[in-house]
Amino acid sequence: MDVSWEEFGWERLGHGVGRCRLPGWDATVGLVAGAGGVLLCDTGSTLREGTEIRDRVRALLGRDVTHVALSHPHFDHVLGTAVFSGAEVYGAAGMADLLRREADGIRASAVRHGVSGQDASAAVDVLVAPDHEVADALTLDLGGGRRVLLANLGPAHSGHDLVAVVPGAPAVVFCGDLVEESGEPQAGPDAVPSRWPGALDRLLALGGEDAVYVPGHGAVVNAAFVREQRDRLAALHGSV
Repeated sequence: MDVSWEEFGWERLGHGVGRCRLPGWDATVGLVAGAGGVLLCDTGSTLREGTEIRDRVRALLGRDVTHVALSHPHFDHVLGTAVFSGAEVYGAAGMADLLRREADGIRASAVRHGVSGQDASAAVDVLVAPDHEVADALTLDLGGGRRVLLANLGPAHSGHDLVAVVPGAPAVVFCGDLVEESGEPQAGPDAVPSRWPGALDRLLALGGEDAVYVPGHGAVVNAAFVREQRDRLAALHGSV
C-alpha cells in the first residue's frame, strides 16, 4: 500500500499514513488508511480541490474515503467536504452550528483570499456540517488494528480545533492550524490566543517527543518546533 504514495501525489509519513500539500495556501490534507476504512483530514478550499483529492485517494487506494475529520472551520480546510458523499464527518463540538450560522462569512473569507465568487458560492451552497461532534476525544477504528484518536483542543487558533493522532513508531499527529510551518501562526477574529499555548501543551502530551507533527500549512515538523511555536505564542499573548 505504501510504495507508490509519492507517485500519486502523496507524501508518505508512515505505514498507511500520508498527506498532500495543496497549492495556493500550502494547506495540508491528511490520509489514514485502515483495512476497512479511510480517514481524510480536511478537504480543501473548493469543490474542485475536493474532487482532485478524492481522485488521488481512489488512484492510490482503489477505494473511497469513509471518514472525514475537519480540523477547524476555515474555508481552506472545509469547502471540499461535499465531494465525499457517504463519509462520516467529524468536527469539534459546536462546529456544525457555526458552519450553518456563518456560511456567508466563510464565503466572504474565501473570496477575500482569492477563491472566485462562483467557486466559493458553489461550495458554500452545499457546505457539509459535521454529523459527529467531538467534545473531548474519541477513537475511530478503521480496521486491521488501525485506530485514530480525534481530540478537541480548542479554542485556540479557532473556536473549534480538532487534531488527529495516529499511533505508530513514530506517531503521526495532524495538527490543523494549531501548528504552522510555512508562516507565522495566524490569529484571526475567532482565535483565542491566550489559550493557544495550552492547546499546544496538550498536543505535545498526546503526540510525545518522537512524533511526526503535520502542520495545517507547511512542512512536517518535530516536537521541538511545536514547543518553540508554543513559547513564541505565550510570549506574544500570554497563557491561561
